[in-house]
Amino acid sequence: MKINEIRDLGTEELEIQVLDLKKELFNLRFQHATNQLDNPQRIGEVKKSIAKIKTVIRERQIAESKTV
Repeated sequence: MKINEIRDLGTEELEIQVLDLKKELFNLRFQHATNQLDNPQRIGEVKKSIAKIKTVIRERQIAESKTV
């Protein structure tokens, strides 16, 4: 997911997205442990997506606190 797409979403949508990605990451790790994972690079992609989303959420929190 690209950063511009992430910034276009609302905060609630981003939090839901993080939960979905964490579930996916858990499943990918489980598949990796049982040697059923087809694309191991997907684990890194999911981790980076989670980090990007959390970064945008944090940026919004900081901007919100400055305006108050």
